[in-house]
Amino acid sequence: MLRLTDDNDEDVSLFDAEEDSGQKSKKSNLKHPVASFFHLFFRVTAICAYLLCGFWSSSFIACMVTIILLLSCDFWTVKNITGRLMVGLRWWNQVDDNGENHWVLRKQQTGNSESRIFWLGLVVCPVLWVVFFFSTLFSFEIKWLAVVIMGVVLQGANLYGYVRCKAGGKTSLKNMATNYLGRQFSQTGAVSKTEEM
Repeated sequence: MLRLTDDNDEDVSLFDAEEDSGQKSKKSNLKHPVASFFHLFFRVTAICAYLLCGFWSSSFIACMVTIILLLSCDFWTVKNITGRLMVGLRWWNQVDDNGENHWVLRKQQTGNSESRIFWLGLVVCPVLWVVFFFSTLFSFEIKWLAVVIMGVVLQGANLYGYVRCKAGGKTSLKNMATNYLGRQFSQTGAVSKTEEM
């Protein structure tokens, strides 16, 4: 069962800033600079700690605990604070008395410049953790596999929840991706036709 507080069935783009680029003034102020900072801080710090931990510590346990704490702080911050402030989205999964899962999605209309920062950080970092997963798998560094899997799971869960919330939960992610790619190809085709004339 899915509850959505906004009954708006319009087609939405993942990156709101693409739609507002023509209406945006040259002066771009962040409405929530602290939230924008912490949205990227924990993510980037966890990735940097993973990449550089061999240089600053010889203890695997200390590195692992540090990275998992940073990933946990990032998960909580993005899920509970930055998603609500930067793009007006919240999600959570509830289990009722019968043991069934229910997704609860909340949307608020926001038109701010922080949307691109939010979605860029939300998409790029899980992709990097997937690259790290294959890197550790093929280099046979099995002890790092648990850390990398935590990175993929925590950041992937936030990505899945927010994409589902952005889509409204009524369409599947496959349909949303197909519609987005179709719009991009049609816009590119329209631009190339006007350039030929």
